[in-house]
Amino acid sequence: MTSGDITGFDLNLVLFIIKSCATVFDFLTYPFYFLLQKPWRATNLSNMQKAIAIHRDEKSITLRCTKQPTEFHIELLKNNIDTMAKLSVYAAEKHSEKRCLGTRKILGEDDEVQPNGKVFKKFHLGEYEWKSYKEVNLLALNFGQGLLEMGNEPGKNMVILAETRAEWIIAAYALFRQSIPLVTVYATLGDEAIAHAINETEAQTVITTFTLLAKFRGILKLTPGVRTLVYMEDQLERVGSTDDFDNRVNIVSFGHVLDLGAKSEKGEHHPTPQDTAIIMYTSGSTGVPKGVILTHENMMTAVRGFCDVAELYPYKDVLIGYLPLAHVYELLVENAFLFIGIRVGYSSALTMLDSSSKIKRGTLGDASILRPTLMTSVPLILDRISKSVQEKVTASSSFKRMIFNFGCGYKQHWTSRGFSTPIIDRVIFGPVKKIVGGRLRIITSGGAPLSADTQKLVKTCLCTDIIAGYGLTETTSCATTSEDFDLSFGHVGAPITTAQVKLVNWEEGRYFVTDKPYPRGEILIGGHCVGKGYYKMTKNMNDDFFEENGQRWFRTGDIGEIRERGVLKIIDRKKDLVKLQAGEYVSLGKVESELGTHSLVENVCVYGKSTKNSCVALIAPNKAKLAAFAEARGVVGRTFDRICADSGVVKAVLQSVTEHGLRGKLEKFEVPAAITLVPDVWSPEMGLVSATLKVKRKAIEDYYKKEIYSMYSNLN
Repeated sequence: MTSGDITGFDLNLVLFIIKSCATVFDFLTYPFYFLLQKPWRATNLSNMQKAIAIHRDEKSITLRCTKQPTEFHIELLKNNIDTMAKLSVYAAEKHSEKRCLGTRKILGEDDEVQPNGKVFKKFHLGEYEWKSYKEVNLLALNFGQGLLEMGNEPGKNMVILAETRAEWIIAAYALFRQSIPLVTVYATLGDEAIAHAINETEAQTVITTFTLLAKFRGILKLTPGVRTLVYMEDQLERVGSTDDFDNRVNIVSFGHVLDLGAKSEKGEHHPTPQDTAIIMYTSGSTGVPKGVILTHENMMTAVRGFCDVAELYPYKDVLIGYLPLAHVYELLVENAFLFIGIRVGYSSALTMLDSSSKIKRGTLGDASILRPTLMTSVPLILDRISKSVQEKVTASSSFKRMIFNFGCGYKQHWTSRGFSTPIIDRVIFGPVKKIVGGRLRIITSGGAPLSADTQKLVKTCLCTDIIAGYGLTETTSCATTSEDFDLSFGHVGAPITTAQVKLVNWEEGRYFVTDKPYPRGEILIGGHCVGKGYYKMTKNMNDDFFEENGQRWFRTGDIGEIRERGVLKIIDRKKDLVKLQAGEYVSLGKVESELGTHSLVENVCVYGKSTKNSCVALIAPNKAKLAAFAEARGVVGRTFDRICADSGVVKAVLQSVTEHGLRGKLEKFEVPAAITLVPDVWSPEMGLVSATLKVKRKAIEDYYKKEIYSMYSNLN
């Protein structure tokens, strides 16, 4: 008899025996584990007050963390390291011959026949090859001097549009050390959005990669000011003819710029703390990307704060770098860790795991070779890990499901009390740990709030601590962070050491700092981490940035509540602009305007949650046109209510609305993944629209709470 043939009675008996044995084991070993692990230390740390109110009145509460700066934070202050240029030079001098940046060698690309007969290209990969701090320092010096030799000048903006890799950081250090503002643009943006960022910043030089060169054939037609493309070489491919590129553009390799710089005596032009370090583009509420101006002071404030997030070990810890460096969160984490002496090995979604799409069958992914101890992530990726684990458990035999569920429950019971469970970790969760190398001890999650269920399951299965944070590009990724020793879930922690958090009343949404049991309100972030504003935007667009009593603040538009111990929980969003799990911003009003032009749509309200990776929509359809639409698909003789509820009709309308949105140049992530057709006519009398027929978002969300919940449940 196999485990899959075990009956329900047998399973219950086996489970009873396992639980009985576990109880006896716990009784016998509890004194030993209690003295060895000292769980009271973990619970005391977790239960300590994380933040205190330094100002409180009926309109606002201001919080500051109780945590003290670490030795690394103090080291930065003592040595007056107040720019990214100084950070780069200091780290090189301090760590010199130690490993700094690692890239895995691609030995070749082989054809691999799949079970279905298709042939895919797979990488034949070698070991990681490392550049020392000293080598990275020299490369940054040479690259910066090479850019000056090519006619670039300090103070003139330059764009990096590239995938995450070692050359990205080297190029960034080069720009910082020549006082050249770095313009970051996501490589996944559309041509028009990329062109907007390049044109707005008047960049004449763009640093990109071999892989993205082809993309520039279209982009260059939209960017007449670009004069030079510098591409980071590919390990296997070489650039062929560039005759079909605009002949006004000089196309040179990264290596060529390094060679120019090695022969140059231009030197370096270090910036001041108030100089612009980065213009980081992020999606705006109108759909046009906005460039957030971040100074060197902003960046160094964030670096100091990130040094205080967790206990870190120079030369022992290893970070696997794969998130976009055009995201301020990844960029600042890497810089903080490199300052400390933590090496970074680069990877990508195509090669990270043994099961990744470009990994040859039977060979190891990057994580298995690198064996990282630290990893950055976003909630979407952690959600995918959680769902993958759940799907594999569901597909396994009833016996394995029982063992897994017992292991999760047992471990969560004891870890919540400050204990570790080494036997369970090895026996039940050992194979899961090995997926990411087997040594991972901390995952930091940023970009959006992380759900408590995901945090708990991933922490349990990967046997790692998860630090959930909250911040924005406008605040240089600074705001709040939980701690590696925190035993609770569902919040984003207390303010970091270099920022303050304020809640202010939002009367329209009925959130007040006097609310019981938890104060609630709009979240404002203050400190030297707050950026200068949006690049070339009107004053009205920069109204969310302001100064008060010498302190700079940013209005986030997010709604939070202060929980026990001074930690913050994100509970709502004030503005139409919603940030999804993966970090994409969606302007709900923009999407509604586009979908509202569809012939079937009488009115529409789009809803998005920061804990989900897609939007959903409530559509009040045109009665006559929906009836004709349904009849054309064989749905006849039904009332309007029944047509709206017909799953076939809903599916067809969703497809039609999706195609309409994409034709209207909505991004894929902006188009709702699910819709509900509601037979109600939205009127001012119902309170769902204003007198001018504008949707009242909060009222609609409250009215259709069940429908919204159902749509998201069906997407899971």
